[in-house]
Amino acid sequence: MQPYGFVSTIKERCRVCYTCVRECPAKAIRIADGQAEVLPERCIGCGNCVRVCSQRAKRVPSATGEVNALLAGEERVAAIIAPSFPAEFPGLNHRRLVGMLRALGFDLVNEVAFGADLVAARYQRLLSEGDGERYIATSCPAIVAYVERYHPQLVPALAPIVSPMIATARALKRLHGPALRIVFIGPCLAKKGEAATDNLHGEVDAVLTFLEIRELFAEHQIDGDRVEPGEFDAPLPGLGALFPITRGLLQAAKISEDLMIGEVVAADGRKAFVEALREFAAGDLNARLLEVLCCNGCIMGAGMTCNTPLFTRRSQVSAYVRERFTHLDAAVWRYWMAHFESLDLSRQYTPNDQRIAMPSKAEIDEIMARMGKLKPEDELNCGACGYESCLEHAVAIYKGLAESEMCLPYTIEQLKSTVGELATSNDQLAKTQEALMHSERLASMGQLAAGIAHEVNNPLGIVLMYSHLLLEDVQLDDERRRDLKMIAEQADRCKRIVSGLLNFARQNKVVFERVDVPDLVNQVVHAITDKGVVTFRVEHAMRDPVVELDRDQIVQVLTNLINNATAAMPNGGTLTLSTSDDGDLVALKVADTGIGIPRENFRKLFQPFFTTKQMGKGTGLGLAVTYGIVKMHRGDITVESNADPAAGATGTTFTVKLPRRAEQNANHVAGSMPVNGDPVI
Repeated sequence: MQPYGFVSTIKERCRVCYTCVRECPAKAIRIADGQAEVLPERCIGCGNCVRVCSQRAKRVPSATGEVNALLAGEERVAAIIAPSFPAEFPGLNHRRLVGMLRALGFDLVNEVAFGADLVAARYQRLLSEGDGERYIATSCPAIVAYVERYHPQLVPALAPIVSPMIATARALKRLHGPALRIVFIGPCLAKKGEAATDNLHGEVDAVLTFLEIRELFAEHQIDGDRVEPGEFDAPLPGLGALFPITRGLLQAAKISEDLMIGEVVAADGRKAFVEALREFAAGDLNARLLEVLCCNGCIMGAGMTCNTPLFTRRSQVSAYVRERFTHLDAAVWRYWMAHFESLDLSRQYTPNDQRIAMPSKAEIDEIMARMGKLKPEDELNCGACGYESCLEHAVAIYKGLAESEMCLPYTIEQLKSTVGELATSNDQLAKTQEALMHSERLASMGQLAAGIAHEVNNPLGIVLMYSHLLLEDVQLDDERRRDLKMIAEQADRCKRIVSGLLNFARQNKVVFERVDVPDLVNQVVHAITDKGVVTFRVEHAMRDPVVELDRDQIVQVLTNLINNATAAMPNGGTLTLSTSDDGDLVALKVADTGIGIPRENFRKLFQPFFTTKQMGKGTGLGLAVTYGIVKMHRGDITVESNADPAAGATGTTFTVKLPRRAEQNANHVAGSMPVNGDPVI
């Protein structure tokens, strides 16, 4: 047996837009791993997902091959065509359509509208002879499937009358014998499931949608202009031709939808029929007959190929019925109705409960919290997920039909967070890359500097020695003394530069020892004998003062930073040295109230030989050496500075962060280094 759930998804085409979820009245579509999957046991075959999918990602098995095999067989084959065909073939005269079907090989071509006449008469009898029983009309197979699955307690209320398709098939088999093969042609995908159900299996041999019959016409190159026109085979219909229009059953059965009495209620469309059945089940509707259609009339079925709007299709069907009524022989029609008065049009239904227990409030709250919906105002009910409300979405997640990622606001927030994290990671990666490039440049320059320093050091020592010897030999009033003194001073300057180059170039290993950092800072400050007009302040805020580091190298770091800070305050100011710790990191800060560092110089701060001091006042190697020492400790060095008085107080703060313990150096990853990037202002 073929179940109703015969719709599948072509994963390569599915864009996960949730349109199919939104349009599925049975919520038979599960989103899993970003793919829409139709659940066969929950599907009612309405075809809404097929109709609304702009990507054509929903697939329905075609019966064209099966029909070709039937037509090639020895048994006679009848085509029974749904009364909605005037809306599908608006420019094609019905006699041409009959000729095309005969050209395909069908022996008989009948209108299902006559079966609708038979069904309408049975509904009229059911209500007139009933004892107050309430019924749900069963002409729409999708409605029957929905009741069996989601309102199984209403199965006894399903009218025990077959659909017009089955009624037509039974009438033709009585006329032409049980060997007659029947092919239904119409707008409804659910008819495929109806024909395959256990209770009706074998009554209709194949079901073609209008799309499939057009494919057969194209395959066999059948053109309506080149076929011999024909007429539908008897019996011909009456008002049953109105069945595909909403309330068509009521008019054919001469049942009045009296709004004052309210014994008959008609509803159509995916939202209206669900609500009507819910109210019928709750007892809020006292109607004796609930006539509901899954679509807005069969003329809007998913098997239609035309794009004309609803009321245009209604008018096309109505026009055909009016034209046919002008030629209808009422006596012949009554004869056929009487002939099939005793035809068995009953059927049974089988409950197929697919309801899932509702979650508790605590479970719903937990799911809502996962989507960031902690307060009622967080529930936007935007419908982007395919569900009417955030609550329905949460219930679907509990049932395993949906995912949290389907929530658009939630996904946007997740994306924002991810983008932020990626931006941070990218920024850190870029800064780390720049720091590595800077380190490589320093290493290359260090090797070069070491070579130059060693080559220059020996001849420079000779120059220094002889210049000082000559100074000792000349008299104080000798005019040559000034020239010799300049030679000695410049040679001394060269010596300092060479000494700086050697310090910069040396690849010393860090010799760790346990050091009291506040005590170290105090000793460095105390060792500075010439403080000039600068006021020194020392602030300690360390909970644990002992740190494992190379004492001499950190002294050099502090000395270099202090020298730069005092040089930036030629007219006086305040220099603040502070220490602090945070878990496994120790921070040393040197802050001054000097002239500040212009923004354009930040990229050059730690480059060798870069200096803003006057000629002869600095070598430009102090910060480069400082940087190298900090990095050998696997630490970070950052700078904040303002050189614009209009922007606030000027000054510069260097912050050195070092791991507390030596073993951390192997695992510590250096943080951001504004060596070649913008400072933190």
